[in-house]
Amino acid sequence: MNEIIKNIEDAQLKANVDQFNVGDTVKVSAKIKEGNRERVQVFEGTVLKIQGTGVRKTFTVRKISNGIGVEKTWPLHSPIVESVEVVRHGKVRRAKLNYLRERTGKAAKVKELVK
Repeated sequence: MNEIIKNIEDAQLKANVDQFNVGDTVKVSAKIKEGNRERVQVFEGTVLKIQGTGVRKTFTVRKISNGIGVEKTWPLHSPIVESVEVVRHGKVRRAKLNYLRERTGKAAKVKELVK
């Protein structure tokens, strides 16, 4: 049974997935369906965490909108997620940036990684 499930999940993986890490600022282009119309909406923010493997891999993005923190968790291999574009790479030393939730303003910024 495991082999059958593994084959089905492998068929659902996206071929070209953009490489990004925790702390990076990304633009997530997602398909939004409103009635009979479909459009692409961009959500730009900092990646707080990446979890899971394979088809179940998800990532959480946080942004500040009108002074209120907004977080969305996206499945990486979902057909709803059209693309993930890295705007800038962040310099972090943690796997999960949960401490950013309590911070506001400049304290909630992540330093840019200069290569």
